[in-house]
Amino acid sequence: MGIDQHNPKPFYKQVGEEIVNQINSGKLKVGDKLETQSELVKRYDVSLITIKRALSDLISEGVLYARAGKGTYVAQRPQKIDYSKHLTIAYVLKDLDNPFYQSIVSSVERNLSKNDSNLMLYSSDNRHDNEERKIRYFIDMGVSGLILGSLFHSHYTDSLIKQLEAERFPFVMVSYTEDPSINFVGTDQELGGFMATEHLIKNGYADIGYVNGEEGNLVGEARKRGFLKAMTDYDVPVDQKNLLQITVDGKRDDMKSGYLVGKQFCELKDRPKAMFIYNDLSALGFIQALGESGINVPKDVAIVGFDDIANGRTASVPLTTIHQPTELIGQIAVESLLKKISGEAPSMHKLLEPKLIVRKSCCNN
Repeated sequence: MGIDQHNPKPFYKQVGEEIVNQINSGKLKVGDKLETQSELVKRYDVSLITIKRALSDLISEGVLYARAGKGTYVAQRPQKIDYSKHLTIAYVLKDLDNPFYQSIVSSVERNLSKNDSNLMLYSSDNRHDNEERKIRYFIDMGVSGLILGSLFHSHYTDSLIKQLEAERFPFVMVSYTEDPSINFVGTDQELGGFMATEHLIKNGYADIGYVNGEEGNLVGEARKRGFLKAMTDYDVPVDQKNLLQITVDGKRDDMKSGYLVGKQFCELKDRPKAMFIYNDLSALGFIQALGESGINVPKDVAIVGFDDIANGRTASVPLTTIHQPTELIGQIAVESLLKKISGEAPSMHKLLEPKLIVRKSCCNN
């Protein structure tokens, strides 16, 4: 058995079912080590992210377990595993397909491996109820601590966070939160928004717009504050018609959302000459829409994104962007969490400085 390209079932689910079938048939026994992730990629002819997702789901279900830096193994039944006897960290995030969080996952894996700790990874598949349920499930299982990487860009469930804090359960957030009392490490989003806008202003642009995240998106709002601060500090007027916003209809797809708002931009009579777009995926979709309408980037419109994802570096028009230090975020998150687990450190709210990365989507030199 293998991947059926014509089967509507997601590839990661097909891979997971195939592994379970091998266990049920006796081909894989308790304690057996699976092939490496790279070998599984070749065997099933799917992406590394698909394999990570399949293994992550099976690990969360107790079918498999992972030893950081050593591999993935067939587990005993979940009720026979006492995770409290091992230093096991659960990482809960909304969407494993998001490039930014993929980078943090890789950093967390490397840094936990250095500390001989195990990682359990769970993606809630864009459902808030799944996320909360899984967090409670991991706590009941006896994991040592939690890394929370929610992509619900709104206020995290107060009751859940208060419960974790009241119980002094070790956790750290790597997704944006405005609450300074929460144990958090991440990028200074407002500063990044300021830097992106300042770069456009210093390169002679005075007619600048902003594409925000969907309504209620805290990350988009923080970056917008940076945009407005730069415009105010440099005495550049803000035209309200140039402030656009993506919409999310159904499953989140930032590139598609950026494409749709790009089409909207093309219909404007007096288009701004530069745009700061709140994340790279949306910026890439935006640029695609402009190209289809014959609008050249950067000759007609300069674009700056945010995140510095790999796709932006290799795009047909390499994307000028704001780099988030994902390697450092993962490192500090692990260090902070391990200290919390050992009782050494109080909660912290750590903001890391972003970096401007200049490429060809901005400033036609």
